[in-house]
Amino acid sequence: MSQSKPHAAPVAEELSAGARWRLLGVLLAAMFMSLVSVSIVNVVLPAIGSTLHATEADLQWVLAGYALTFGVVLVAAGRAGDLLGRGVIFVAGVAIFTAASVLAGLAADPLVLNIARFIMGIGSGLLNPQVMGMIQQHFRGAARGRAYGLLGTAVGFSVAIGPVLGGLLINWFGEDAGWRSTFLINVPVGVLAIVLALLWLPKPLFSKQTGKVDLDPVGGLLLAVGIFALLLPFVQGRETPWLWSLLALAVLLLVLWVQWEKKYKKRGREPMVELALFKIRSFTNGTLIAGLYFMGVSSVWVLVAIYVQQSQGFSALEAGLICLPAALLSAFSSDIAGRYVMTLGRKLVIGGILSALFGLLATIAVVLLEERGVLDIWWMLLSLAFIGVAQGFIISPNQALTLMEVPVANSGSAGGLMQTSQRVGTAVGIAVITAVFYGMNHIAGYSLAMSLSFVAISLLVLATLVVGVIDLRHGHAAHAKPEAEEVVPASTGAQRTVTGAIEIAGPKEPTQPVDSQP
Repeated sequence: MSQSKPHAAPVAEELSAGARWRLLGVLLAAMFMSLVSVSIVNVVLPAIGSTLHATEADLQWVLAGYALTFGVVLVAAGRAGDLLGRGVIFVAGVAIFTAASVLAGLAADPLVLNIARFIMGIGSGLLNPQVMGMIQQHFRGAARGRAYGLLGTAVGFSVAIGPVLGGLLINWFGEDAGWRSTFLINVPVGVLAIVLALLWLPKPLFSKQTGKVDLDPVGGLLLAVGIFALLLPFVQGRETPWLWSLLALAVLLLVLWVQWEKKYKKRGREPMVELALFKIRSFTNGTLIAGLYFMGVSSVWVLVAIYVQQSQGFSALEAGLICLPAALLSAFSSDIAGRYVMTLGRKLVIGGILSALFGLLATIAVVLLEERGVLDIWWMLLSLAFIGVAQGFIISPNQALTLMEVPVANSGSAGGLMQTSQRVGTAVGIAVITAVFYGMNHIAGYSLAMSLSFVAISLLVLATLVVGVIDLRHGHAAHAKPEAEEVVPASTGAQRTVTGAIEIAGPKEPTQPVDSQP
């Protein structure tokens, strides 16, 4: 296999253990801000509609615009971070997200709000791959597992607090000031994150490699347009049916992208995505696990919110509260999983999947028994808790295991690919499963529609379980150790990281000592 021409990169500042944990604090603050902004919007859409006189299509785009731009820029942002410096792309993403939050909070009409949401998606897409890239770069061994565990804790807590915070802000400030404050609260967090990033992120933030930087603009454009054409029908196809025709265009563009990347590599250039990454079985299986799991379980929280509000008459705040224990347990189990992911490996993920299956079946039982007057619907607090525990045991550990054998030089683009699979899975799953829900509701009512939708989710989780077992049987979970990467001589200024499945040439990265703490 031909190798891309390596370039010598400036050696990044080597961090002490304390400096790495300060770095993680900055990364988690920005991630928390971007994720709260996702979960908080769901409960304030009615207030936005009434105060801005927004149509149903306008409100759809408040959600869809963010999801589209976020998903489209992930891989390109990861690649840019790998080549230009993860710090500078991270700070740029936080700054764009923060500025767009101001625009959203001051929006005078739905058009301005949706433009702001598009820009927020770009900012979030820029910063997210850098978080995983910097965790890969600066953490090793058990410390890396703990870092991913804390990342999962931040994710779980942001999901938990978002709907509750949105409901509280509406209650405190009224509809107009309430929904605006859900965007404006990002501003102090974003400004603080930028200041601390400039102080604590490794220097230099901008680390352009020597020689010409090859960003592969044609490959980037093909992939971005292909992902956009793939996502758009699933986030907007129900309102605009002709958009489903774009799926054929998406397939064509993605095939052209793969061919372009192969030819680009043969010409001795550096493709946007190192396709040989997919020869790393743990990366391929982990990316598939992420896509399948998000395709199923992301719909759970959407369906629960719809069901309890439309069928049970819950308020937005009550709908947030019924999911709160699950989200808090997700944060708690993520922290626990971070302590053991390096020893239990994929077994931890499989245990989480089994917990998710039990929670799904238990929730079906609660819905059916509530309809018969046997149980109160608030028993969902318990059944959904098992899914919350599963989230913590699956998402962050899977991220760590998926990227474990990926060379540091490719970690940004690899993280972008994995997150893209999550975004595509989420869009596809929500579109298909909510269609099942609404279709069955017209025929058989809320209870049966909810139950059959959860059966569909369970089938996707079962498929996730199959992939997890396959990966476990190939031994990529419990035994892979990032410290065991073998660095072999390569061209001057470059290193090859031999993973046992692939050789990839990339810029030399400084070796970080393994933290002594678990």
